[in-house]
Amino acid sequence: MSKLFQSIKIRGEEIKNRSWVSPMCQYSCEDGLASNWHMVHLGSRAVGGSGLVMTEAAAVTPEGRISPWDLGIWKDEHIKPLKEITKFIKEQNSTPAIQIAHAGRKASTKRPWDGRGKITEKDGGWTPKGPSSIAFDNESEVPEELSSDEIQHTIKSFVKAAERSIEAGFRCIELHMAHGYLAHEFFSPISNTREDKYGGNIENRTFFGVEIAKNVREIIGNEIPLFVRISVTEYHKEGWNIDSSIALSKMLKNVGVDLIDCSSGGNYSGQSINLEPGYQVALSKAIKTNAEILTGAVGLITKEDHAENILEKGEADAIFLGRELLRNPYWSLYSQNEIKAWPLQYQRSFENIDSIKYIRQ
Repeated sequence: MSKLFQSIKIRGEEIKNRSWVSPMCQYSCEDGLASNWHMVHLGSRAVGGSGLVMTEAAAVTPEGRISPWDLGIWKDEHIKPLKEITKFIKEQNSTPAIQIAHAGRKASTKRPWDGRGKITEKDGGWTPKGPSSIAFDNESEVPEELSSDEIQHTIKSFVKAAERSIEAGFRCIELHMAHGYLAHEFFSPISNTREDKYGGNIENRTFFGVEIAKNVREIIGNEIPLFVRISVTEYHKEGWNIDSSIALSKMLKNVGVDLIDCSSGGNYSGQSINLEPGYQVALSKAIKTNAEILTGAVGLITKEDHAENILEKGEADAIFLGRELLRNPYWSLYSQNEIKAWPLQYQRSFENIDSIKYIRQ
């Protein structure tokens, strides 16, 4: 049987296959509330056969949003609409997952289709906060440095967000610690120049993220899978790198994290990346091998034979798909190439057709 379509059990959750929806921002919320757009967007990928369907980054505080239109999980009112979505995903035999996040110094920005760039307070934005008062680039707002009390409050916000996520019906939680957002900012010496217990050596710089993971694991219990997305490297010779990520992954494993979702970049504005299919797979392999933890591979993986090869070679335990699933929410069903895998409501579309692959051509 195809490795891509073998189930995987992580703690108390049996995930039906290894073809998973990567978190992708939709910038389509008002006050952080999920809408009909999110029901259709996420529900379509569940109908399309993805084993795990993950939301976009859901902010743990209002000021932790990337933009004013981000999904939220900072208040109880967010639970009800999300609960309707998780119910539908489960009805499709998929696992509903949520990524919870804080954007740190990269908060209060425009939506991509509005031209990007910062949104000032007078235009409805806010002053972002980070581990140190260092802007991401020349066009970004200089963040206010978080106080020790604010750091503790943020850790508690992650824990409360995880608690709400379970109440909303999610069966997996991912902590967003990648792409130059708050936790990643703490990890990296290019964005964290603090001289207290949250800065300096790698143990201090990782304390914030590891403490979040530790406390979230305690609140969600032992049955719910806990993932962490990290940027394994930030493409800076003096910045966060593979060795740093291996050390972090071991720390996270020790506090109850089950899988590292291996991405890269996002914290250094001058980064140079050679983009090609599977360009981050070697990072997944390095973490899986050296930290001895489950990993997910992500990054321009669009072909089922490529995804299958990654799994067969032991370079990852699951495949996160992003843009390819935006283009084709039924990627997983087409890749499985079995008519009986499709919803009963759709199977008649294959009458008098010998091959699903024929339709794709």
